[in-house]
Order: sequence, then C-alpha cells, then structure tokens
Amino acid sequence: MRNPLRRYYGLGDLHFVTFSCYRRRPFLGKPGARDRFVKLLDEVRCRHDFCVLGYVVMPEHVHLLLSEPAKSSPSKVLQVLKQKVSHVLRKKPRRRPPGQLTLGFPDDEAAPAAFWQRRFYDFNVWSAKKVRERLEYMHANPVKRKLVMHPKDWPWSSWSYYAKGEQGLLRIDPLGESVSKVPRLAKGKKVQEPHP
Repeated sequence: MRNPLRRYYGLGDLHFVTFSCYRRRPFLGKPGARDRFVKLLDEVRCRHDFCVLGYVVMPEHVHLLLSEPAKSSPSKVLQVLKQKVSHVLRKKPRRRPPGQLTLGFPDDEAAPAAFWQRRFYDFNVWSAKKVRERLEYMHANPVKRKLVMHPKDWPWSSWSYYAKGEQGLLRIDPLGESVSKVPRLAKGKKVQEPHP
C-alpha cells in the first residue's frame, strides 16, 4: 500500500469518519436509501455498543462522529455498516410474475463493481472545541452543496438534536454519556493530531 492511512485507536477519542460511495456515485441520492442507511446505522450501533454524537448522510458520502465501540474498533464497525448497507441497497429487483411482459430497455449504466470506496478518512477528536467544529462542518454540508437552504431542511443529519433538542431520524447520544467512553474529553488532555 503506497499511502497507508494511520488509525489511532484505544486512546478513548471520538472519531470523525468520512466514507464515500464508489467513485462518488450518488447511491444514497434517494430519500429511501438515506432512510435505510440511518436505520442500519442504528442497528449496528446497538449491536456493537458505540455512541453516535453526530452524522450527516449525503447522496454520495457520509460523515459520522462516534465513540470507539466497547469490544471492537471503528474500522470493524464501519466494515459491518458498509457491508449491511451495500447488501440491502443493492438487492436484485424482484422477479416478475409469470406471464408479465418485459420491456427491453437497455441499461443506462452497467452495475458498478462496488457500493463503497474501500477506505475511509478518520480524524481523532479529543476536545469539546473539535467536537463543535466537526458538528458544524457536517451540518453545513447539505447547505454548501445547495441541496437545501438551511440545515433544518435536511432530515438526514443530527442538526435538529443540537439546534432544537429534538430527536431526528436517529437517536443521538448526548456528549455527557459519551464522555465516560472518552476520558480525554473529560480531562481536557490533547495529543498531536494525526495526519491522514
């Protein structure tokens, strides 16, 4: 591997992760696909025991702010999540009932070889200031991309939890509950920021 990515696990940090659909294709471009992603994220969170402090699901990429899982690593959690989403959203269409006519329209594009890019970007978050920066960045994404005029209009993010105290499509774990899993946030210590 020419450019190995550094991962810093076991330090008790939160992780701001970004991962993209294969070749940045908008596989999460439809509301139903984003809804399904959020549901599967919640299932994986419950099964692997980690906290989700923030998220945004964009048409071709995802940002998450999460704690390290109790018995695993963020890499393993993302592998499971990406596999589940890929499996569910790439299901083959149902077979037609016998006798139903088929129309021979050509496929616009050949089916892509993959749903997700293989790698993901991981930034260790160790202070309340960095948590705020990452949340503001992710919540501004739909506005910057001109998908909506205001973050409140994009339901596939944690914006409503932080701005209005409302649970959106996904339950957000309060920072206070997550601090016990993130000792450095509680103590205010810093370490050198890893370079991707």
